[in-house]
Amino acid sequence: MALDWIGLSYAVLVSAGGVLGYVKAGSVTSLVAGLLFGLLAAAGAYLTSQNPRNVWLSLGTAGTLAVVMGLRFLNSWKFMPAGLMTLASALMLAKIVTGMLKTRPHKT
Repeated sequence: MALDWIGLSYAVLVSAGGVLGYVKAGSVTSLVAGLLFGLLAAAGAYLTSQNPRNVWLSLGTAGTLAVVMGLRFLNSWKFMPAGLMTLASALMLAKIVTGMLKTRPHKT
């Protein structure tokens, strides 16, 4: 199977966002959450690479981030970082759902 480069790129973006939040604002919470969700996203991308139907970890990670960061964006209306992560997570969710529909077995 091919490696899920989009999923791995998303994982790097999430992790980098956590590190950047720590560097710029000293937020340990951003660092821990970013690294944890980045690790989960990377593990999900790896699992999806092994079996295209195994999307549940990726789906849960991107869905959780989309909701949490979406709520933060709605409260602040600041694109960085909440809006960017909401957009990236929504795009990742669209990719996952599209992949699920493609790999779904057809009934005959």
